[in-house]
Amino acid sequence: MENEHKFEPYKIIEYGGEGEIVEKKSRFIAHVQATETEEEAAAFIESEKKRYWDARHHCYAYILGEQGQTVRYSDDGEPSGTAGRPILEVLTASGIRGLTLVVTRYFGGTLLGTGGLVRAYTQAAQAGLADSRVAMMRYGYTVTVGTDYNGIGKIQYLLGQRGIPIEESVYTQQVSLTFRVPYEEKEKLIKDIMETTAGTAQVSASDPFYYKSAEKSLGSRSV
Repeated sequence: MENEHKFEPYKIIEYGGEGEIVEKKSRFIAHVQATETEEEAAAFIESEKKRYWDARHHCYAYILGEQGQTVRYSDDGEPSGTAGRPILEVLTASGIRGLTLVVTRYFGGTLLGTGGLVRAYTQAAQAGLADSRVAMMRYGYTVTVGTDYNGIGKIQYLLGQRGIPIEESVYTQQVSLTFRVPYEEKEKLIKDIMETTAGTAQVSASDPFYYKSAEKSLGSRSV
């Protein structure tokens, strides 16, 4: 029996962005990067520390894994709860997984207080995500359909109605179409294909897996 979580889509970073805010002369510089493992996250954090070697703080948070099962954050010397936790809350609210976000602070000489720090780190993290490109991951199948030339138009229409793009088309004596379909839509789609081709289509499906959907995720940078 499939785990429930596998039915749920989630978001990933395609291209990490950056953002900066200034609060009472303190600069908060955010950078985002896709990371799959804690080793990758640690390497990215270290690279930011080297890049901004003269900054006072390098606070971060990351969420890794398909279910977001690995979570870490750090205040890096800021008062407890004022930096790493707010960054993590921004990541959690975004629904994105497999990413690390580092906010570097250059101290401007004026203390911001607990509330000011929370706001500044939150806004910087939001700015970094807003500059990133985000994609949707879905759980589903790769499906291949073989049909004669009479059935091709009907199948293309069915896929178009469902917003499913064809990834590969092979035209020989018959036509072979390959596409990806979300887990919850497979059975109904295959049934409709068989009905519309009077049972003549040959359909095969892969084992289920997570794949990057063609749909756009709102609120992300386009390139």
